[in-house]
Amino acid sequence: MKRNSYCGPLEQLAHDQGLDFYPVEFEMVPPSFMMEVAVYGFPVRMPHWSFGVRYIYQLVQHRMGHSKIFEVVFPGNPGRAYLANTNTIQENALVIAHVLGHADFSKNNLLFQRAQEQAGYHVVEQAAAHARHIENAASAHGQERVEMVLDAALALEQHIDDNQTLSRLPYPAHAPAEDPPPAAGFRKRFTSLPGEVPRKVKGHEHVRAPVPPHPEYDLLWFIAHYAPEMEDWERDIFLAVREESFYFYPVFSCQIMNEGWASYWHARLLREARFLPNDHYLDALRAHSDVVRPFAGEHEIALQINPYHLGFVLWDRLVEDRGLDRARRIMQEEDDFSFVHNYLDEELAAELGLFSYSAKRCGEIKVNDADINAIREQILSPRYHFGAPRIGVTQLRTDGTLDLKHDAIADGRGLDSEYARKVLEYVHCVWRRPVEMHTLDERNRETVIKVGIKSH
Repeated sequence: MKRNSYCGPLEQLAHDQGLDFYPVEFEMVPPSFMMEVAVYGFPVRMPHWSFGVRYIYQLVQHRMGHSKIFEVVFPGNPGRAYLANTNTIQENALVIAHVLGHADFSKNNLLFQRAQEQAGYHVVEQAAAHARHIENAASAHGQERVEMVLDAALALEQHIDDNQTLSRLPYPAHAPAEDPPPAAGFRKRFTSLPGEVPRKVKGHEHVRAPVPPHPEYDLLWFIAHYAPEMEDWERDIFLAVREESFYFYPVFSCQIMNEGWASYWHARLLREARFLPNDHYLDALRAHSDVVRPFAGEHEIALQINPYHLGFVLWDRLVEDRGLDRARRIMQEEDDFSFVHNYLDEELAAELGLFSYSAKRCGEIKVNDADINAIREQILSPRYHFGAPRIGVTQLRTDGTLDLKHDAIADGRGLDSEYARKVLEYVHCVWRRPVEMHTLDERNRETVIKVGIKSH
């Protein structure tokens, strides 16, 4: 990219203001490329039809005036930032400052640090390598077979366990040996006699451990390691999708914090940027207003939260009330769940006009009360478990049947049975044994969805 004349001064100003970030490589690209990057998640990513569907949706939104993509940022060392070449120089002054806020967040937030240490600091190049491996697999095994595996892997891309590490060892083959039960009654008198040696329970040390030994929520990992007939190239695809999901997890779990932090800093840096001409400064402020405004107009009701707006207001209030050092500590240690629970209070919710609501099956929207706990849950509930239902492997039967269970209590809702069956059909294609899932349907009735069970 031909560096924007404000890049260097803004980077220096950011350092002077205490921001700490890895170098950022900026590149100007056409809006169509920006849209592809935003939809695929990477400049080059594994090919799949679902990304085309997302691209069409994003394109329609853009042409209807519902979205404008100024930049796409990839954390790493160095960081990558793609800017639309249709941005004005004033818009890019704001965008560059915004990107530097993201870069500070991703280097210092503990969740981002953990993901980058495990998935690597050059994830853009790694995603391109995954794409090349999948193209090679398609040449060797056929496009249709590769597409089938990608269907299954991407249907489960949200089903990772962020409490686990990216690199995991298989389960132990045998259960740990247990001490024999303590002696009781008459025999207990002889346990302390000289020469008395406790006897082990015969054969106990060779008891095979159950698979899984506990409910397993990392479905991509489990299938990649325990599917009975999976070929190595199929396992590689599952593990590549899992690696990319680990990279995206902090982006998803810190969206309000991250976008708000970047918005706070682009506003602050622009205020301190004495080198900006007055007309450029005013135009940049107009762009800032577009970024952090609520979605609804003055006399409308918004049913979605603009993460830029909510995050910006929360950070602005925190810095004012508690100081920048305390705000930085919060940025480093928390994610959206603790951030919203700890710092969105009744006063601020009322000031922002926030409320909870419920949607009926017919499409009718009912506005509920302004209870702060209900408002927090309304904001956060779509973000639990990567936005996916909590489903775990409970048992691998001796005949290879895979037993799954949906934690409907944790999710607070049942599943769309038709959609769930379609996902299980994808899983069955790679598992190649029967698959059963215990769940609640959309009306909270207990049900078992079975795929691959032969009828007699």
